Amino acid sequence: RMDDASLDFLSPPVTEPPRSCSYLPQETASLVYRISPGLSTSALAELLQRGWRRHGCHLFRPACTDCTQCRSLRVNVAGFRGSKSQRRCLRRNRDVEVKISRPTVTLDHVRLYNAWHEDMTERRGWPPSRTTIQDYADSFLAGRWESAREMLYIRANRLIGVGLIDLVADSLSSTYFYHDPAWRPLGPGTYSALQEIELCRRTDRPYCYLGYFIADCASMSYKARFRPHQILAQYVADDEQPEWRDAERDE
Repeated sequence: RMDDASLDFLSPPVTEPPRSCSYLPQETASLVYRISPGLSTSALAELLQRGWRRHGCHLFRPACTDCTQCRSLRVNVAGFRGSKSQRRCLRRNRDVEVKISRPTVTLDHVRLYNAWHEDMTERRGWPPSRTTIQDYADSFLAGRWESAREMLYIRANRLIGVGLIDLVADSLSSTYFYHDPAWRPLGPGTYSALQEIELCRRTDRPYCYLGYFIADCASMSYKARFRPHQILAQYVADDEQPEWRDAERDE
């Protein structure tokens, strides 16, 4: 059972009304939200184990009534061995420098985020949106989170990617990642996940949470390529123990 005192600062769950799913258009989706100005790393670790994700001061997880395809996935770091294609991705990006620090915002962050979002608008039909330093801070840097870090990806002294993560005692949670659209042909998504897994390995963290896996959505199904991994059996309440199951080879 979760008994960390910082949970007193966590709001009760609130479920949003059903809406069209952005990953599976034929389905309806709904998220359940909780809000907190900040939690200890031990409290956040308990929530991660139960399938919660964090964005700023918001914690969320699926609460869809008719679909269960969004599955929480975490990589078993000790057993991970990169595939041939993943090793090729590392070689293609061997000139990329990775720096880890507390999250911040600069003009480079804003430039990169806006370029990435504009590319996603053109390629995937996302609603147009541009951020500012203040908007970025309000969205990504809100609250007091001991766990919050960012991984900066730099090539030739230029920022080409930003990965926002949470670090707790037993794991890393991949929170958000955006990148220079020109980097896309070299597999930045795969590369950032490999760097997060490697950070877990270097710091003796047994699990790397990659977010939600959806088998029938190409932009989410790639996460199953990071093996071995476990899938959360179901989303449980705070006073219930979560069950993580080893994924089958043919998943």
